[in-house]
Amino acid sequence: MTDFQPARGTRDLIGEEQRRFRHVVETARQVAATYGFDEWATPIFEDTRVFSRTMGETSDVVTKEMYTFQDRGGEGLTLRPEGTAGVCRALVSNGLTQSLPQKVFYAGPMFRYERPQKGRYRQFHQIGLELIGPAEPLADAEVIACGWHILQALGVAQDTVLELNTLGDKESRAAWREALVAYFTEHQAALSQDSLARLDRNPMRILDSKDEGDRRIVAGAPTIGAHLTEAAAAFYDGLKAHLARFGVPFVENPKIVRGLDYYVHTAFEFVTTKLGSQGTVMGGGRYDGLVAELGGPPTPAVGWAAGIERLAMLLEAPPPSAAPVAVVPVGDAAEAAALDVLQALRAAGVRAEMAYRGNLRRRMERANRIGARAAVIIGEDDLKAGVAQVKDLGSGAQDAVPLAEVAARLA
Repeated sequence: MTDFQPARGTRDLIGEEQRRFRHVVETARQVAATYGFDEWATPIFEDTRVFSRTMGETSDVVTKEMYTFQDRGGEGLTLRPEGTAGVCRALVSNGLTQSLPQKVFYAGPMFRYERPQKGRYRQFHQIGLELIGPAEPLADAEVIACGWHILQALGVAQDTVLELNTLGDKESRAAWREALVAYFTEHQAALSQDSLARLDRNPMRILDSKDEGDRRIVAGAPTIGAHLTEAAAAFYDGLKAHLARFGVPFVENPKIVRGLDYYVHTAFEFVTTKLGSQGTVMGGGRYDGLVAELGGPPTPAVGWAAGIERLAMLLEAPPPSAAPVAVVPVGDAAEAAALDVLQALRAAGVRAEMAYRGNLRRRMERANRIGARAAVIIGEDDLKAGVAQVKDLGSGAQDAVPLAEVAARLA
């Protein structure tokens, strides 16, 4: 056994796990296309500033979790910890801010240095949507509805709950921030050191604290509802009305927050109880200030990301691999004809395989071992007659079929 193993926090995707993974991506890609989303692929590493500016210089991701390095030219680069910043950077650097809206789907690996646990890896994978340009609540509802439709298509929607909140507009957030500072200042003697550090800098991040003492204090913290402006309340009401029209069920959760200033209005998560403490499988919201952070004009945008690994774990069973057809030549003379049949089957979209050597018994044993649904047997007499023996390996039925018709018979 080799001494070389996958790096900690990474894993190989083989067999059933890879089929689950592929099924999630392909299903999401197909559903997103029906909603008008085009697929983009951005580099897996970017200028470090793309993430440090958009995720917050003092965030845990930036300070503790990013894989950052200098290349041989001395440039600071980072393996992407999430997908949205790269999409927004691509929008700006490709001159697409004047060609809105842009509806983007993406899928690929992300990287964070954190403690590996169930459903969480240092190299993990996400699918995501970004709808860039529209400022209306209908855009938020459509993005959420597309996510809901993907969960339905995967057969896991019944295991999830959509939790919804509003972060209000800038005026709402400013008023709420003052209320939070006042509240947490009254309780600062009981706050953790991390939360004390956040009190002046970003009190909303205290709401995300995992410290048990902080959680007890957070339970009584003011929510944004009492601080919403009339316009922000109307936006939230419009979103909920649109979700009802889309047929997307939800519950309101005022504890869902996003700490950075460019997040406004909608914040949501699809959560499950099927994966233990790692309960969020899809989450997102509106981020109207992010494109401007990357040098573009102020641009409304809304989107979400979902963990492929977590969605794959929720699947009841992966779709089975297509059962192949085994092509079995008997004797050297039949091999050339067998290769023609093999390629004709593949051209017709049939998964087909042929053993490289062995007698009839060994080749039929291999056909059974690979789970073949049929065997195409070509012997010397068959070759003279211009036929192949097509055997159904499930029923045992066998027919002589003209060589030119084998692919059509099995397609």
